[in-house]
Amino acid sequence: MSALLAALSAAAALVLPRAVQRLQLSRAKHPSLTGHARMARRVARLIPHYAYSERAFFRSDDPNEAVALRREAGFARLSALYRTRFAKTRAETEGVRDGLSDLQFTGLYRVPFQYAGHVRAHLGAGAFAATSEGVTVTDLDGNVLYDLAGSYGVNLFGVNFYRACLEDGAARVSSLGPVLGPLHPVVAGNVARLRMLSGLDEVSFHMSGTEAVMQAVRLARFHTGRRRIVRLCGAYHGWWGEVQPGIGNPIPTRDTLTLADMSKRTLRVLATRRDVACVLINPLQAMHPNAGAAADSALVDSGRKARFDRAAYTRWLQDLRAVCSARGIVLILDEVFLGFRLARGGAQAYFGLRADMVTYGKTLGGGLPVGVLCGRADLMRRYRDDRPVDICFARGTFNAHPYVMGAMSAFLDRLDTPEIAALYRDLDATWEGRAARLNALLAEAGLPVRVANMSTVWTVLYTEPSRYNWMLQFYLRAEGLALSWVGSGRLIFSLAYDDAAFEAVAMRFVAGAEAMRADGWWDSGPSSDRAIRRKILREVAAVRLGGLGAALGLRAPDRA
Repeated sequence: MSALLAALSAAAALVLPRAVQRLQLSRAKHPSLTGHARMARRVARLIPHYAYSERAFFRSDDPNEAVALRREAGFARLSALYRTRFAKTRAETEGVRDGLSDLQFTGLYRVPFQYAGHVRAHLGAGAFAATSEGVTVTDLDGNVLYDLAGSYGVNLFGVNFYRACLEDGAARVSSLGPVLGPLHPVVAGNVARLRMLSGLDEVSFHMSGTEAVMQAVRLARFHTGRRRIVRLCGAYHGWWGEVQPGIGNPIPTRDTLTLADMSKRTLRVLATRRDVACVLINPLQAMHPNAGAAADSALVDSGRKARFDRAAYTRWLQDLRAVCSARGIVLILDEVFLGFRLARGGAQAYFGLRADMVTYGKTLGGGLPVGVLCGRADLMRRYRDDRPVDICFARGTFNAHPYVMGAMSAFLDRLDTPEIAALYRDLDATWEGRAARLNALLAEAGLPVRVANMSTVWTVLYTEPSRYNWMLQFYLRAEGLALSWVGSGRLIFSLAYDDAAFEAVAMRFVAGAEAMRADGWWDSGPSSDRAIRRKILREVAAVRLGGLGAALGLRAPDRA
């Protein structure tokens, strides 16, 4: 008996720490679905597609009939405006849609799926542009629109700046041309300046930010001998499987831990595990910790939140840095999106952080696609001195393409000019003041809309419960504001916006919101966001149960 007890005690000693570790890991995950990747995937599979009938489209929040009729009339006016004002741009878009899968995806996911078919049929503005100048783009119909899409983050200094980089860069390398393999001499200058900007030892070039992050993770695993990587809830690091383990990735991964941002429990997990190779940080998460990038396709109520607290996020990063240093975990700062948007020295300079590896992309290519990885010398080595055939292979045909390197050289030259230095001067104060100005205008007009910002990256928030907040993007387009396919979830300004251009945007923004209010989209409806979510759950249940959907004004999707 004593031998059996001893054996059981020994087994318990082995099992208990593992159980405690699993409990710690579970507690370090954010309680939302964002923090539980496998559960999020299961839930996504349970939600059926359904669409509102044309009548139910305007009445999904049970308004009184007078409000519903105002919405119908307003939608008809807006639809007529889109048909005439954007006719050529829409026709070109529809002509290519069937052969371009990207457009099929973005076209469907501009709004919550229940409304998507009706919106696409009547409010398509088109996806083509003809020219750009300053802070505007012009579509195929000649409509000049203020650019709030920012080329997904590429366009930091304005299109004229990048046009000059492209022309200058092409001239620098034209004598070599598109010869791959040998390096053009501009590469030497790029490497020297990137080492100085990043404060790190070595550089490798890639063709996209996703590739740069992939290589950073591969090298971290190679040198630590550990397999686990840690990402934080809501953060985006490219579309490859290891860093996108939840919805959106068809292949689940068990080697990625998704933990809560700005959490002491996360620090505790990192301090006690031995299998974590690296932690990935996207500093944009400071704007909306533990929430995914905002998009109007998920705007089913007014629950969107965002707030940037620089001091709190700086403290979190410093605590994380200390834990990673103590445990030999590679800290990777993913600046592919933000790049040099916060400061000339990037997020490292802005938050006073020194990462082990930093990835860049977007704006650094001077307008051309690029990914860059900077890191400590011991981490960047792709081979082992004592085991010459044990390598971490990474190479791409188009890495360090001469034209990309030329445009990058032109970009880095301009980054050092007094004109660009002036744009960085009082950057936070300038853009916080502009956000405050727009919020004051919205409050004065009594509109249920506000903005939150992290420098030049903004998101739109809604202060009263509504199922129709996503309609705002179409009213803003009618006022001459060009948003990306994620709608009002992310507005990206360039530093080329002066006070006059911003004031024009602010006036148009308010005018669009006022037109939306006049058409009744913010009238009536449920009393709370919780009531909205409950109603949607009842709709989902009705569709899954079969014939009950028709009684609620729901119909099967039109596949035409």
